[in-house]
Amino acid sequence: MRFNKLFASMVLVGASLSGNGWAETFQPFEVTDIQVQGLQRVALGAALLTIPVKVGDTVDELKLQQAIKSLYASTNFEHIEVSRDGGVLIVTVKERPTISAVTFEGNKDIKDEQLQESLDGSGVKTGESLDRTMLTGIEKSLQDFYYGVGKYGAKVEAQVINLPRNRVELKFNFTEGLAAEIKQINIVGNEEFSDAELIGMLELKDFVAWWDLFGERRYQKQKLEADLETVKSFYQNRGYIRFDVTSTQVTMTPDRKGLYITINVDEGEQYKVKEVNLTGDLMGREELMKAILPIKVGDMYNGSDVTFAEEMYGKYLGRFGYAYPEVKTYPEIDDETKEVSLNVNIKPGKRVYVRSINFSGNQITKDEVMRRQLRQMEGAWLNSAQVELSKSNLNRLGYFETVDTETVQVPGTDDLVDVAFSVKEQPSGSFNAGVGYGTESGMSLQFGVQQSNFLGTGNQAGLNLNTNKYSKNVNLSFTDPYFTKDGVSLGGSIYWNEFDADEANLEAYKNSSYGVAINSGFPINEYNRINGGIGYRHNEISEISAYEQALRFYNIYRDSDDPNASLAFDNFEANLGWSRSNLNRGTFPSNGSSQRLNTKITIPGSDLQYFKADFDTSFYFPLNRNQSFVVLTKARLGYGNGYGKFNDNDQILPFWENYYSGGSSSLRGFKSNSVGPRSFYLSRGLEPCSPDPSGDGCFLPGDPNQIQVSSGRSIGGNAIATASIEMIVPTPFLDEAYTNSVRTSFFVDAGNVWDTEFDYDSYKYLPAHEFDKLEDYSDPARIRASWGMSVQWLSPMGPMVFSLAWPIKEYEDDETEIFSFNIGKTF
Repeated sequence: MRFNKLFASMVLVGASLSGNGWAETFQPFEVTDIQVQGLQRVALGAALLTIPVKVGDTVDELKLQQAIKSLYASTNFEHIEVSRDGGVLIVTVKERPTISAVTFEGNKDIKDEQLQESLDGSGVKTGESLDRTMLTGIEKSLQDFYYGVGKYGAKVEAQVINLPRNRVELKFNFTEGLAAEIKQINIVGNEEFSDAELIGMLELKDFVAWWDLFGERRYQKQKLEADLETVKSFYQNRGYIRFDVTSTQVTMTPDRKGLYITINVDEGEQYKVKEVNLTGDLMGREELMKAILPIKVGDMYNGSDVTFAEEMYGKYLGRFGYAYPEVKTYPEIDDETKEVSLNVNIKPGKRVYVRSINFSGNQITKDEVMRRQLRQMEGAWLNSAQVELSKSNLNRLGYFETVDTETVQVPGTDDLVDVAFSVKEQPSGSFNAGVGYGTESGMSLQFGVQQSNFLGTGNQAGLNLNTNKYSKNVNLSFTDPYFTKDGVSLGGSIYWNEFDADEANLEAYKNSSYGVAINSGFPINEYNRINGGIGYRHNEISEISAYEQALRFYNIYRDSDDPNASLAFDNFEANLGWSRSNLNRGTFPSNGSSQRLNTKITIPGSDLQYFKADFDTSFYFPLNRNQSFVVLTKARLGYGNGYGKFNDNDQILPFWENYYSGGSSSLRGFKSNSVGPRSFYLSRGLEPCSPDPSGDGCFLPGDPNQIQVSSGRSIGGNAIATASIEMIVPTPFLDEAYTNSVRTSFFVDAGNVWDTEFDYDSYKYLPAHEFDKLEDYSDPARIRASWGMSVQWLSPMGPMVFSLAWPIKEYEDDETEIFSFNIGKTF
């Protein structure tokens, strides 16, 4: 039997056969059989299909070359030999090894995920076959990746580790080296604007102040490209339409540790807008489109205005179902007159309708809860404004960390799309718990559970089982925000509470209460809502301290036959409120505003007749496009008082309904509930003040010059005003994946609580040295203020708030608190 090796590589030109009876040159032959040897992972059938030769074919050099090239092109083999045994064509192959794992070692500056992403485009990933010929190119591309971030000393070495069953581990070893620092940035050719002004707007820096902890001088290619666009936009927004960056040089120092960047620019001259022409299909709305055009004839050319106009017209057409309009501006520049004519061409395209709306990512929240927030309807034309409003409504629910939308064209059609809403859920329940620590307050703890998306139904349910040293309460509440399909809500609560003010660092009294309430809400439009309800409450007040302000209330309702008896009240309450919100999110908003007005009044005929009115407002002002820097302003106003008479006495606000301030939710830096009026006692030596039989005040028989004044604890007041301004900033050292669940801010808080019914002048009969101990608690100008920083985290247990605050303005008896920690409330 003769066995002649025909080819040992792809290069067949010049190959020859040798042996007994064979010519020195290759002779074509008829194939009687084809054998493929060396297959492991690739199926025989797949290999035979790749070979363009069949049994019965007569093969020559050209066909064998084509066969080998076809096998190599399949990317399954790294070595191929072809031989002949008579009429049998024998193909011996060595398969490319399979990549079992891709690992990285030594990379600190660039994450594994970024490196793997750069490799995916080359087909280098687990499960794929390895082409060893590409390794050098891959090493160079990864090295270039490091050069792009300024690490010119970086080296990359690919290591192939052989494993059993023709598998390999591909390991990349990195020597990163130090990043090259920018020594100097030069701009050449600028005359209208100074170097300092232009360099100041660049993200790349050649100087970082010592106090700038996060600034750096590292060179990055991507940042340089973005900076060049920034400079170009700066000029074009000021009329320099011919502005051009003519060249950029990045020069490295010999030690490869420093860089000099030179940017050469041609400013050109300023141009004004000569005319603006709207062309294309204006859909019969030419006058309206001209009226809303933000560009005026005679104004200096502004590139951002042109871009804004194109986006505005695109959004305008999107409201009428034209989902893919083309709006392009073609400038005609007159270099002689230094004027530019803007031709805005509008092509609405075809009107698009919505086939279906789909949701993904909602593991807990039911589709129907999300669908009732939609304003874009299936079967209607696609309205971009309604889609955005639907997205905002979903965000305001507070159930989701992110909400994204995408319109997907239905295959085979040009006028149908599906709208896909993708959400990432976040904890919508919380432990209504709090822990605080202050220099004088020590530790405090409270606990409860609240769920605003109960079992994914969108209903709100709460069960508070609080018990601590000063309070015990049970509160069961439930609200269905869509009791009717029109968004009318219905809810109720049942509660029981025992409160010991003395243990809460307030002036002593005990309040045992229980009650029931029913509430309902009615939507006015997308942003406004009216709420109302009725309820019954029973209060039993006992062990009241004999301080002046409490006696003012106690003397109205006390039993003259038993002045030390407890006081019990049955009240029927009605409440009415208005709320408005166009915030972009329910939690951690970054744009929009919200207002809330609540009023409560006891129905005439109740044991106590009083009212309360509260107004809260907040505004979020984003400072940059991605809304990572935001200014937040907040304010709260509240007032309450009695109405009508009881036994010829004017009714006043019950002291347990007073307003309080201080703590993590209002005036940070001050102990919780400590800001505002404090109790005071009148006594003569050890003799306490007792109720005046006439009901007019405190009765102290004897010489009034012997009366002494002693101050007590915080008691709150019937009026409150607080305000805050915060700068919300990106959280340092935090991965971008957590930007929607962690918020950092710097704040200034200010406010006061006062008592409008406190008659300061009525105590002038006291001895001067004792009268001087009193403060005018009716004075609203006794403002407290503080500053500090706060970090909020939407943890799996619920929102957590950590605050550090220091008082700016305080009074002698104020209790301060530097650190506070709270679970269950964000602001």
